[in-house]
Amino acid sequence: MELKNPTKILIIQTAFIGDVILSTVLLEELKNQYPNVKIDFVLRKGNEGVLEGHPLVEKLMVWDKGAGKIRNLFRVISEIRKNNYDAVFNVQRFGSSGLMTLLARSQYKVGYKKNPFSMFFNKRVKHVFEKGKHETSRILDLIDARDKTIQPNLHISDQVSTSVEPYKKAPYITIAPSSVWYTKKLPSDKWVSFLNESKYQGTVYLLGGKSDYDEAEKIVTGVSSLKIENLAGQLSLLESAALMKDAEMNYVNDSAPLHLCSALNAPVTAVFCSTIPEFGFGPLSADSKVVEIVEPLNCRPCGLHGKSECPEGHFNCGNKIEINDLIARLKQRD
Repeated sequence: MELKNPTKILIIQTAFIGDVILSTVLLEELKNQYPNVKIDFVLRKGNEGVLEGHPLVEKLMVWDKGAGKIRNLFRVISEIRKNNYDAVFNVQRFGSSGLMTLLARSQYKVGYKKNPFSMFFNKRVKHVFEKGKHETSRILDLIDARDKTIQPNLHISDQVSTSVEPYKKAPYITIAPSSVWYTKKLPSDKWVSFLNESKYQGTVYLLGGKSDYDEAEKIVTGVSSLKIENLAGQLSLLESAALMKDAEMNYVNDSAPLHLCSALNAPVTAVFCSTIPEFGFGPLSADSKVVEIVEPLNCRPCGLHGKSECPEGHFNCGNKIEINDLIARLKQRD
């Protein structure tokens, strides 16, 4: 069965913010193939800021995974069923998204073979971690567009851009020091050492959500003789992206801010601790560099998404990263 002239399509991606950003390649390509189609998007609560006001998204549906998670799941499914989509594209490999796809009133359903409900899909695609293949290419495999552009894309409104202009009056860099996973985060003392030794003459902006404020503040208190400002929790996701777009350099972990940079082609230095870029989640910006430990570790990588603590207790993949590699990226731009 082939998808012909659809009028309504649903994309499902209820994982983390970075996954939603990467999924914009599917959104853009579907709109390229079917210019008149209306596209709705299901994501998890907390991630809606990524696509709010997006000109290619007709409607956002939000799944609250907090209290009443299962009840909320079936509420979203009920909403999906009312819309009678021509096609549903599931960008996840987990049962909850598979159930959404299965119960949708749609004749054309696409997803990955690893999804436990994939036997009910019309089209099932392999999701394989191959060296040299980026996650965006794996997403585009869902529509056989693997040879097309793999750069995600965010739409920043003029209003959002204007709101961060006051921060751009002098040269600046940004650092997004946090992550959902502990073993993806470069230790705070490394960021402090980097900033103190860099002697950067511009402004340093620390970015993140409200829950990242205290972590960022530890970096602020450890830095001397630099102009530094903690903006964690003060900017929306798209405002942070707009600020990163014009930075001299953006320093990030293997986390959502990395993919923000890819989506805006912003300069980026991406630190990989317990994870590795070979998984396919590395930076796509034209001016990008990965910084990671040089010596091989038998325990690295310890997982695809990182962990809440180092399984070996030493966290050498983060503690032994050379800050000179971070400083070098600033010197390259002098």
